[in-house]
Amino acid sequence: MRLRTVLATLTAGLAAATCLTGLTAGPAAAGTPSDHACSPSVSLDRFADGLDKTTYEGTFVGNLSALAVDRHGELAALSDRSSLFTLNRRTLRPTSVVQLADENGAALDSEGLVVDRDGTRLVTSETEPSVRRYSRDGRILDRLPVPDSLRVAPAGRATANQTFEGLTLLPGGDTVLASMEYALSGDTPGIVRFQTWRRTPGGHFRLAAQYSYRTDDGLGVPEVQATPDGRLLVLERGFTAGVGNTVRLYLADPRHATDTSGIGHLTGQPGVRLIRKTLLTDLAACPSLGATARQPQPNPLLDNIEGMTVTGRDARGRLRVLLVSDDNQNAVQTTRFYYLRARTGS
Repeated sequence: MRLRTVLATLTAGLAAATCLTGLTAGPAAAGTPSDHACSPSVSLDRFADGLDKTTYEGTFVGNLSALAVDRHGELAALSDRSSLFTLNRRTLRPTSVVQLADENGAALDSEGLVVDRDGTRLVTSETEPSVRRYSRDGRILDRLPVPDSLRVAPAGRATANQTFEGLTLLPGGDTVLASMEYALSGDTPGIVRFQTWRRTPGGHFRLAAQYSYRTDDGLGVPEVQATPDGRLLVLERGFTAGVGNTVRLYLADPRHATDTSGIGHLTGQPGVRLIRKTLLTDLAACPSLGATARQPQPNPLLDNIEGMTVTGRDARGRLRVLLVSDDNQNAVQTTRFYYLRARTGS
């Protein structure tokens, strides 16, 4: 917001992504790669502020809302102002930028990003909301159907700027999942819907199951990422003026959740199984590693963290997770990358 047989495809993607594990964070890095524990499940290697308040070919490098690793191990970074950057895997410096638009040439409120197995980009926009497929050079190739109920009112029951924030490709590479940020009108506050699509033989995507997830009080879901076994890493985030950001990382399991696509209003009906979640860490508990903040924060390391991608595994089997904050092009916020390792028990 302006506030991938099962492992074949995913394994290929992670294999390409492992070259990301040697990233150097650039001149604004702090800390050294080590087990700086945030919790028993998560550690922070380092952070990098080198892209903060920079430009590339006249385009502001910020407002970053999503990350994805492409087939070559490069990093794609999506701005919610319609800019799609490619970042060098070692320096994080931009190497290209493409401007995205809708079918009428209008800018997007672009929030979620997937690099598909053919290299095309799936991108969500909060405006309608929508999921479109783009070529690497920014041409629209396809548009996925969206259930009427998930559309912004009055067309549906969603609230503007509270729709598709997260996007991920599940193991096997044939199912896409998008997460709503907040609840629909008429659903119990805090219960958000996760919509999926299945790839057709013709290569398009059709609507599939929908699942529901309960957030912590007052928090929304800015990002989701699939793990190799079909579970999800889910970011929950909130902001309180004068206090700062709350950012928590959960491991969630949708595999036994109820398909809620046919349930008009989610109000705690018996028999409806929500996605089960387990807290991995509250990022406020991470070591600050010398980070500074330009506004009050529970931990100066924190900012408006909004993007996340899994870049591979370390030698101990932990997932390497890269996060990025959206600075909203605001002087008191920072574009910051966070290098985490997460133990998920798989």
